[in-house]
Amino acid sequence: MTRPRLPLLRTATRLAAVTTAVAGVLLALTPPASAAVPTGRYVALGDSYTAGPLIPAQVDLNCLRSNRNYPTLVAGSAGSSPLVDVSCSGATTDDILHAGSGQLGITVPPQLNAVTSNTALVTVQIGGNDIGFSDIISSCAQASLSSPLGSPCKDRYTAGGTDQLRARIDATVPKVTAVLRAVRAAAPNARVAVLGYPAILPDSGYGCWPVVPIAYQDVPYLRGVEKALNAMLAGTAAANNASYVDVYTPSIGRDTCKGSGTRWVEGLVPQNSAAPFHPNARGEQGMADALLARLTG
Repeated sequence: MTRPRLPLLRTATRLAAVTTAVAGVLLALTPPASAAVPTGRYVALGDSYTAGPLIPAQVDLNCLRSNRNYPTLVAGSAGSSPLVDVSCSGATTDDILHAGSGQLGITVPPQLNAVTSNTALVTVQIGGNDIGFSDIISSCAQASLSSPLGSPCKDRYTAGGTDQLRARIDATVPKVTAVLRAVRAAAPNARVAVLGYPAILPDSGYGCWPVVPIAYQDVPYLRGVEKALNAMLAGTAAANNASYVDVYTPSIGRDTCKGSGTRWVEGLVPQNSAAPFHPNARGEQGMADALLARLTG
């Protein structure tokens, strides 16, 4: 794949510009769980929610990958084995199957190349960028400035009677299916786990504009979109003999509207080290705990 990537940092800059029109501006890690995970080679595939952009320390600037992301935490738990983490910020399903480019424009090999026949565990967290996560957040945040009590984002994406975001989710099913089938072909004996996405917005109510600049009536709509994406990932995992890891449920009450010492996902202006609207170190720990519980439950 030779298409240029929209750098995550450029998107963060665009999002940060919204704050000039919004009133106001706005870890320690707990020890990893001690449960055992499948022994053998562990390969982590995924996008920025896996990679952990801007969480120190960044060990790969092209992919904005942290050494405190959930694959690293799981690999450090009792009974785990060597980790090959090829997650990359900005990745889509296409980047798992084909070569692409990272945040610095440097070529990134297909993530699938890391999956070998002796791999014991593969985790996959993908799909958000296939539906246009960064552009959705950016456009909805900007639209909220003109109608903070309304639903400008929903109005845009459902104009003409078709929900464009739900259609994108439906269109992503065969792409995730292709990834899981390719993983299974490369590592027939591996345990494969698909992770969903943690709560970005509150699980009920209308959000916290202007702290998180999503218009009140758009919050339920976007919450529904995220839940639909997670439901698609769960269904596609089940249809392809993979485990699904629900990271949304344990993240309820830890969304972007919560205090800096509680939230798993940062808002427009991060108060913990993380990219805007991405998990912080606490969120990565929470996803690691959910993954370990699923693997050992």
